[in-house]
Amino acid sequence: MDFRLSDGQQLLVNTARDFLRRQCPPSVMAESVSSERGFSAELWKEISVLGWPGLLIPSEYGGSDGTTVDVILLIEEMGRACFPSPYVQSAVVATSLLVSAASPAQRERLLPAMARGDRLCVLALTEESASIDPEALTLEVEAGGTLSGRKLFVNDAHVADDLIVVTRGAAGVNLFLLDARRSGVRALPMEAMAGDKPCEVIFAGVELGAEDLLGEAGRGREVLVPALQTGALARAAEMVGCAQRILELCVDHAKARRQFGRPLGSFQAIQHACADLLRDVETSRYLVYSAAWKMEQGRECAADVAMAKAYAGRTSQAVARKAHQLLGAISFCEEHPLHLFHKRILAAGVEFGDPAHHLETVASAIGLV
Repeated sequence: MDFRLSDGQQLLVNTARDFLRRQCPPSVMAESVSSERGFSAELWKEISVLGWPGLLIPSEYGGSDGTTVDVILLIEEMGRACFPSPYVQSAVVATSLLVSAASPAQRERLLPAMARGDRLCVLALTEESASIDPEALTLEVEAGGTLSGRKLFVNDAHVADDLIVVTRGAAGVNLFLLDARRSGVRALPMEAMAGDKPCEVIFAGVELGAEDLLGEAGRGREVLVPALQTGALARAAEMVGCAQRILELCVDHAKARRQFGRPLGSFQAIQHACADLLRDVETSRYLVYSAAWKMEQGRECAADVAMAKAYAGRTSQAVARKAHQLLGAISFCEEHPLHLFHKRILAAGVEFGDPAHHLETVASAIGLV
């Protein structure tokens, strides 16, 4: 396994870091997350010009033929800037489902527009428990039936053009691709602290035809599981990026802040605390990279993804908590960006499976469940 970046990947990282440094400073970040959309439409257009929404889309549909590692590297940089956007929901998870399961007509209708950044598609999966476990799925409907019920915590549904709705059928899991503006579909924003925009999506007598199915009836779980793994890995990469930036804030503070006539970073306790943060960030990063490499190579990676997501979630939260201690009172002010990174880590840590869910997957992989 070679963790050295290719020339193209290094260019992607450098471009993303420079762009986000210039275009997404803390002031823009804070303004975006407090807006009704939850992200900047202008910045979304700019990253679309850079080709980021089409990174995982095949070139025949206007995409870049990118790899899993490519998108993980990009999302890590987004996390480092705490960049608010529907990127993971639409350009990663929904795109993965469409590429693997959509019919040629569905791909032709959606993927070119998604590659241009003109269309957003999100996954409507979780319900009352917010769990992604199969037994938590209770909404039942078949093709040709009528969909009534609701999905909860559907991020960015209020700005989506299309929804991929996960339901239970007689033969197994069904996926339905619906226009978000279809009669009987309504998205209501929910209260959230982290700046993300979860929604309650209500379905009131929505008539479903065979043409609405995404993939084969009853076999939705076969394509859903890999997409959820990709989403979990993307959120892990985002948390690593957030933790990396928090580490940088702590080191900068330790160098600049003076106590007792000397820099704060000259005290051994502060040095060791920052060293611990670096250890946590680096171990999380390479668990994510290892899982992404295995996924890209087509190897079995369920346990690797689960380890990366669970570990990144816990260590990134620990990094954020320690940063509050190192920075002191200023870090609790809204003018300081740390609270935004901390909240983003908390939200990302539970999306596409919380640590408990993923640790169960690891336990099963080693024969304990």
